Amino acid sequence: MAAERWTFLTNYGHVLLCIASDPQIRLRDVADKVGITERAAQRIVADLIEEGYVESTRHGRRNEYRINASLPLRHPVEEQSQVAALLALIQSPQKTRARAK
Repeated sequence: MAAERWTFLTNYGHVLLCIASDPQIRLRDVADKVGITERAAQRIVADLIEEGYVESTRHGRRNEYRINASLPLRHPVEEQSQVAALLALIQSPQKTRARAK
């Protein structure tokens, strides 16, 4: 069925949402949730960090991520909106409130 082959968000969007829902998530777990390889998850997170959308802080053996939700979305169709709008649209109200604290 064609509807099962595509989604409304890219893997970048899915990775961003995983990080937003759990800032201490392991990239292995991100890869599992998104349905990509761990290496692909690493590349996406590296791209997001390079462009300033995500910051990473090392805590022992784990990374903690912080999303810069004030940056604009990247495509010309949605560049007038910030990352915060995407997160608010997709995430549950409880998670959005908890992240904003």
